[in-house]
Order: sequence, then C-alpha cells, then structure tokens
Amino acid sequence: MDNIYDIMIIGGGVAGMAAGIYGGRSRLRTLILEKGGMGGSAYSTRELANYPGFPAGVSGPDLTADFRGQAERFGAEIARGEVSAAELSGDVKTVRTKKGQEYKARSVILALGTEPRLLGAPGEKEFRGLGVSYCATCDAENFKDGVVAVVGNGDAALEEACYIAKFAAKVIVIVIHDEGIVDCNKVSAEIAFKNPKLEFVWNSSVAEIKGDEEVTSFVIRNLKTGALTEREVDGVFFYVGMIPMTAVVKDQVETDKSGYIPTTERMETSLPGVYAAGDCRQKYLRQVVTAAADGAVAATAAGRYLEEFDEYREMVSGAGKTLLAFWSPLNEFSINAVAKAEQLSSEYQGKLRLVKIDLYRKTMMARKYNVQTPGTFILVKNETACGVLSTDCYNTLEATLRAWFQEN
Repeated sequence: MDNIYDIMIIGGGVAGMAAGIYGGRSRLRTLILEKGGMGGSAYSTRELANYPGFPAGVSGPDLTADFRGQAERFGAEIARGEVSAAELSGDVKTVRTKKGQEYKARSVILALGTEPRLLGAPGEKEFRGLGVSYCATCDAENFKDGVVAVVGNGDAALEEACYIAKFAAKVIVIVIHDEGIVDCNKVSAEIAFKNPKLEFVWNSSVAEIKGDEEVTSFVIRNLKTGALTEREVDGVFFYVGMIPMTAVVKDQVETDKSGYIPTTERMETSLPGVYAAGDCRQKYLRQVVTAAADGAVAATAAGRYLEEFDEYREMVSGAGKTLLAFWSPLNEFSINAVAKAEQLSSEYQGKLRLVKIDLYRKTMMARKYNVQTPGTFILVKNETACGVLSTDCYNTLEATLRAWFQEN
C-alpha cells in the first residue's frame, strides 16, 4: 500500500486544488494530477470581482497561486500527466498517462473541467492561435488598436468583450438573439451596452473566418434573412459554451447526454469511491466559488468513505459470517429491529457477528449492498451477501433472524 494514494485528484483547477487542500489537511496521502498548468480556466481570468473575501477583486493567477500554495503546504503532491486510461471500478483505482506513468489510489476525485465549444465555422480550426482565440486574458493585448469580433452573448462573452475593448479600437459582438436580448447577467449587459467601443450585430452567426497566414476578415450570416456580410477584423474570440472533458471516463462513470457527470450532494458518482467536482459535474452554477465548494465536499466525502471502508474490512474480516443491521435514528421500526437483533445475538452467545450501521452516516456500506430502507438486514460472508431481509413485520423479522443465528 506504500505506493497507493488515499485520494487521487484528476485535474488541477480550482475544484482539484480545493480538494487537495482538504485531503492534505485531513492527513490523507493526496495527489493532484494535472495535464497542463495549475489553475484551470480560473487562471486565465483577468479579474474575479465576485469571489467572496476580495471586495476589490482578485486576479485569476493570484488566486489560483494561493490555492496551489495552500494545497502544497498541507502536503498534497502535484504531478504532471495527461490521463489516457483509467480503471475506477475496483477497491484500488488505477490511472495511466500518455507518457506511461501509472498511479494508484483508494479513491479518485474527477475535477476534469471543461474546454471551449467549437462553433465549427470554416476557418475556425485553421486559424486557431492565428487570430482565433478563446481566451481574452491570454490574447487581448495582441490586438491593440485593432478590430476584433466576439461571438457569444453569455456572461463570459460580454465581460471579455469589455476587457478586449481596453486594447482594441472596436469590438464587434455577434448575438444570435433579437436586438436587446442577451444571455448574461443584467449588470454585465448594462456595462456592455454602454461601452462605446462595442458594436452589437443581432440575429447573426459566423459563417466563415478568412485570412492568409492570419485572420483578416469574417463572414456574418443574418439568421432571419440569410444575407452574408463580410467584415474586416484582426481576430475572432469565441464564447459559445463549454464541453466537459470527461471522455476518458465516460465508459466507467455515468454521464448525461452532454457529457457532464451526475453526482449526489456528497459529489458521489455512480462508482463507489469515485467523486466528481467542479465544472465537469452536472450542476446549476459553474463559478470559481462553486468549484471550490465542490472540491471541499468531494475530499471530505472521500475521506469518510476511506474511514468507512477500513472499518468495514475490519468488521467482515476473518472466518464466519457477519450480520449487517441497517438502521436510522429517525425510523422507530429500525431502532426496535436492531434491538431485537442485539437481544438474539446475546441469546445465541455471539455465534453471528452483529454490526449496526447508521444508514445515513454509513453510505459506503449502504451503496455496496444497495440498501435504502432502514430495518434491512444482510447476512454477509467474504463480503458477499448470502441473505437479505427487509421487512416492517416483527414476526417475519424475528423468525428470519432466529433462523440465521441458529444456522451460524
């Protein structure tokens, strides 16, 4: 077990680093595996104006550097590698990188993040990095005094358009909706509409991007008339949505039709010991603050899973059989049922090892045996269920339990 981590976090964005902070602080051997630079999409954000605790705002690089330093200070290890294969179903999970490294861990947190969605317009791929960009913080300064197009009308699109306008002479904003309708928050919309450098083109999309060695123009399609208009620009920035980077695990954990990973409130995925956090998770709001919260919850849940797993192994180890009694302090029948099981255990002089499990707290055992109802009893040998009883009838309960105690 010396070469096996307690928690392996795949992804070094805000969610991954927050998980690293919580994992390391819990004295769990924690690894953050990141394919590129630490910080994820937050790193390329010029200013975070709504992150709690920073009333004057904070830059993405500064905030993510603090996240990394805190994770390392608590003992989280950081390794570079892009995951090419993962085996997540066993008690020990294994991931392999494109360069051949192999890492093992008892639990995994998927903080895989997202990547920009491609519009698919002709010329978009060909001119990526040659005038086509998805990051204003990275590239806006390259277009000083130039003319730039921004495609999109969400929060990121209009906020970044205003940022680009600090450098460019003009920013042409392409919006698919009718005039005055945008998908971003009201504050960002009001600021954008008042910016004299922003020109809005409504009911439109990008038909093509043109250029020689770099972008020189793009073609706008009016969605109502179909008319095409070519405009000279020095660059085109796309903000038309994001895609979860979950392809490497999509055949192992459940994903929705868009590729996002559904989780419980504990960040649990469809596989025991595997959690998801941050933008790759199916969720309502994708922001730095929610990514940090996800990471904290996932690492805390992973830690409790490991505690319960070790406790479970100790309970069921050795010869003989074990009786798992699932109960809840909110369910009177289950409380009385466990009391009856304890009475029978004493009566039969402990022939069958009895283990009481709070169904709310011991989620690992409940998920392992698919138990949802308090008052469920499972007879286990070598971790395999060989008898299941779920009833609210005391006669059935006592008769079945007596038979199990007598036989064992």
